[in-house]
Amino acid sequence: MSQSDVKKVVLAYSGGLDTSIIAKWLQDEYHCEVVTFTADIGQGEEVAPARAKAEAMGIKEIYIEDLCEEYARDYVFPMFRANAIYEGEYLLGTSIARPLIAKRLIEIANETGADAVSHGATGKGNDQVRFELGAYALKPDVKIIAPWREWDLNSREKLMAYADQHGIAIEQKRGKKSPYSMDANLLHISYEGDILEDPWAEPEADMWRWTVSPEEAPDQALYLELTYQAGDIVAIDGEAMSPAEVMRYLNKVGGENGVGRDDIVENRYVGMKSRGCYETPAGTVMLKAHRAIESITLDREVAHLKDELMPRYATLVYNGYWWSPEREMMQAMIDASQTRVNGIVRIKLYKGNVMVVGRQSASDSLFDASIATFEDDAGSYNQQDAEGFIKLNALRLRIAARKR
Repeated sequence: MSQSDVKKVVLAYSGGLDTSIIAKWLQDEYHCEVVTFTADIGQGEEVAPARAKAEAMGIKEIYIEDLCEEYARDYVFPMFRANAIYEGEYLLGTSIARPLIAKRLIEIANETGADAVSHGATGKGNDQVRFELGAYALKPDVKIIAPWREWDLNSREKLMAYADQHGIAIEQKRGKKSPYSMDANLLHISYEGDILEDPWAEPEADMWRWTVSPEEAPDQALYLELTYQAGDIVAIDGEAMSPAEVMRYLNKVGGENGVGRDDIVENRYVGMKSRGCYETPAGTVMLKAHRAIESITLDREVAHLKDELMPRYATLVYNGYWWSPEREMMQAMIDASQTRVNGIVRIKLYKGNVMVVGRQSASDSLFDASIATFEDDAGSYNQQDAEGFIKLNALRLRIAARKR
């Protein structure tokens, strides 16, 4: 499909400098109608101004949608049932948001009769892959326009000059402007760029937005009781909450107690190493607590199989394969494992730490104190059985040792 064939394009639009310039650039270069789509997935910034900016560029079809509950319920919570963590550290806060945005881009394209979709991801990052793999999986013949791979506006100076030339309003923020490239949603806020491009440089103390430093966290520990049903948190301290409400609350109390900071060098799918810092208070609590409730409700071999598959699942999410058949197959298996993951986990938050201090499940616990006890087990477990068990498992080792 050539430029002249594109009559209407749906743009993933934040209202910021880059996507505002992209909206105008699409009008000028493709001579097409632009539809903007702005998703509120809990980034903590006002999205309503995006409408006025789009209208100022003559855009008629403007979608601004609150997707927080869908994001938490259908993307974040299923991912945490898998205990997914990429390369042992990254809780996938940016990665898991992209399939939802890709889905809505395609749905809006279908609703409006658009020929193409567009995004503001650069040609160096993972997001271009995530957006586009999702779009192709949902609409195989869709035209995708990635301006960062086409234009020559490859510096902030050129972007500002373009904005000035075309009368694109640039928001002037008061106070110190962050030098970092940031992405935020209900699950996390990320920071890249500036001094973080030196992996030896410690992040500046005033960079962090959601969490206090552990040194400045309260001296009194905070206890929480998380109620689980089928692997998902449904209540905190006995109060029923929706998935998005759970995440907002855990972000608040986790951040207040210094929980959730990470400084990571990760391997991007496009091949380079990248250093980023993350604040993920809710996710840090959720991962620790979910493993705790699984520890008493999951069969040993099921738990171990899940742990073996988790790195593959996490890599699929990180690389943008949420809509792939293999992720969907793994999700079905993971969800089936969660039917008996019910109960309550008690955790303690203290100066950056998340400690599990209790777990119980009235109906589904596999923990049998009468067997596990160090006291008199009253015949529940015959310790003499262990002798034959050990000898049978040692048989191959004994045979090999004799041969040597």
